[in-house]
Amino acid sequence: MFRYDPQGSGPQYLENLATGYWFSEVLFAAIELDIFSLLEPNGKTLAEAAVRLGSDTKALERYLYALCSLGLLDRYENTYFNTRISSDYLVKGKEYYQGDSILWRKYLTAYWQDLRKCIETGGKIDFSGNDQSDSEDLKSRIGKYITAMDNVARVKVKEITPMFKGLFVSGHILDIGTGSGAISAGFLKEFPDMKATLVDIPQVLSYTRELVTIRGFNENISYCATNILEEWPFKKGQHDLVILSNIVHAYSENEITHILKSAAECLMPGGFLLVHDFFLEHFSERAALFDINMLINTYNGKVFAGKWIIQQLREYGLYAANIIPLKTDTAVIIGSGSKDSLEGLSLDKKAALLREIKDLGFKEACSISMKSIHVPDWTPVKCRFGCSSFGKLSCPPNTPSPEETRNVLKDYSLALLLEGEPPTNTFQRLVLEAEKQAFKTGFYKAFAYWAGPCTLCDVCSTHGQCRRPKDSRPSMEGAGIDVFATVKGAGIALRTLDSKNDFCRYFALLLLE
Repeated sequence: MFRYDPQGSGPQYLENLATGYWFSEVLFAAIELDIFSLLEPNGKTLAEAAVRLGSDTKALERYLYALCSLGLLDRYENTYFNTRISSDYLVKGKEYYQGDSILWRKYLTAYWQDLRKCIETGGKIDFSGNDQSDSEDLKSRIGKYITAMDNVARVKVKEITPMFKGLFVSGHILDIGTGSGAISAGFLKEFPDMKATLVDIPQVLSYTRELVTIRGFNENISYCATNILEEWPFKKGQHDLVILSNIVHAYSENEITHILKSAAECLMPGGFLLVHDFFLEHFSERAALFDINMLINTYNGKVFAGKWIIQQLREYGLYAANIIPLKTDTAVIIGSGSKDSLEGLSLDKKAALLREIKDLGFKEACSISMKSIHVPDWTPVKCRFGCSSFGKLSCPPNTPSPEETRNVLKDYSLALLLEGEPPTNTFQRLVLEAEKQAFKTGFYKAFAYWAGPCTLCDVCSTHGQCRRPKDSRPSMEGAGIDVFATVKGAGIALRTLDSKNDFCRYFALLLLE
């Protein structure tokens, strides 16, 4: 709904941005009313819910309808029920309850009202927290923050620990800026013979102890209150895993280089440094907005480019895998002093490849179902009658027929759709780089169909022999693929152009395996 479409977005896109708070306010109210806990597990009628909530029946009916429209509730006859997402994440007492995190976002909305002033002055303008380290108000805010971040971390760590499958039998974890301790707790759950040292400021660790005690990991955990911007009180080369989860964005370049260097020094040979955070290359809209959140709410914090973090790790003697995207708005970077250790990680090859391909310069790269690749028989007609490039060496009739393309697709089960823009020559060269990267990643059958007639040479050969057969590829449309139907089948809006001045979008298909 909020995604910008250069071909189709108009005033409604701006209206959606301006009223985005409508969505969050509806969610905030639902959490405060604890509606989802009320409806779990068997639902309630409107009358029952109104009595339990002490609310006006007509107003509640309109409100529940709004929750239904957002996919948070279902209604069957006169009874309202939680949808799966609400049941899993919005019912108090459930393992992955997110209500505290959501209400923390509401708390932050007041500070966002100062964004213009922050831009004018260069950063955070509220200094009310100074010299109040022992105030009850500050303690309360720290408690709410830690609980909120605990909601998030318990979900994130489920995606992270499988990457280390089979790598730890025992060993020691050093968790820097541990917060609630949820990331370390997730590792201890998967690797119960490990031990962890949780590091944070004293005001945070008092809450950490409470949460860790509830989870029953006290025997495996020790605590260290320290200022991580000073010299670290840990022996060098003694830890199997050092964790920096959602810590990098809280500091400036100078501060984070000290933290990264200190973390690298703590690793034993073959150990791992895990950096989990927002990165500008991953989920770019969210990363950019979170960076503004740091501008408003911290003195030095910012969101870094993952490439910069990787560069720093390499300067400190670590090999580093490329950004590994999670299914959510954050990603991980894993470093180690040993290449062999990195190769032992259990990583999703496709997810890593998607990140690397997008970094080449594509606007978007996404998986596509083979069933959604539409190859009809009419496409050669459009090439033969209507295209001035018909007959060129990389165009019909010198490219695979629709029947040949359908047969090729039968041998593949995985493909990526790549989106870019003019100039054509630049786009086609990027597609070749993407195919090469896929091959290097281990997809030995990788093959690309790009957009438009081949433009690698200034003038196409007229002697019946391509000068660059190694690099030339057929276009999607030239091989019989209905680009419009295929792109729309992938859930991407696409329309024909009204004039030559309209924004043009290019698409390529990369077959993997």
